[in-house]
Amino acid sequence: MAAGSSSRLGRSKQLLDYKGKTLLQNVINEALEKNCQSVIVVLGANAEEIASKHQNDQVNLVINESWENGIASSIVAGLLTMVKNNSEIESIIIAVADQVFIKMNNFNNLIEKQKETGKNIIASTYAETIGTPVLFKKDYFEALLSLTGEEGAKKILKQYSQDVETVVFEHGEIDIDTETDYNNLISQQ
Repeated sequence: MAAGSSSRLGRSKQLLDYKGKTLLQNVINEALEKNCQSVIVVLGANAEEIASKHQNDQVNLVINESWENGIASSIVAGLLTMVKNNSEIESIIIAVADQVFIKMNNFNNLIEKQKETGKNIIASTYAETIGTPVLFKKDYFEALLSLTGEEGAKKILKQYSQDVETVVFEHGEIDIDTETDYNNLISQQ
């Protein structure tokens, strides 16, 4: 998910450089490292500029023309594309572009925990909350497709808490929303 306008930052956070790569490229690289069956990047604000810097034959860039309607529209755009490309898909992982410390291992942990527990939703936990990246089995695709406005996937995590398991995402709470966040990240390199 990389469709937001980064309004608090004032520029496209997806394009911020960290250790020689954009924040978005980092997430893409980690997903590709996992050999995910399909990697879909949902773009919205500044889509052309972001897309021009992230061309990759292994990645399907989807432009959500309704991105201003909220995060739900991006979840729906990505999931519809995923199902259209592979109607047999059993699960998806939703990740965001601004979690700097995401690694392939985070994706692996979600998948392994799902196999181990049989739960249909596996979320990441950090800083006393749960969130992305999060794995959803197809049992919840309809619920995801019914989200509207600023309703993110967290609504489903709360609604179906009995079917949620979690894995620890070390440093998952570190995301880039403001210039201060970015400056703090850069100063720690």
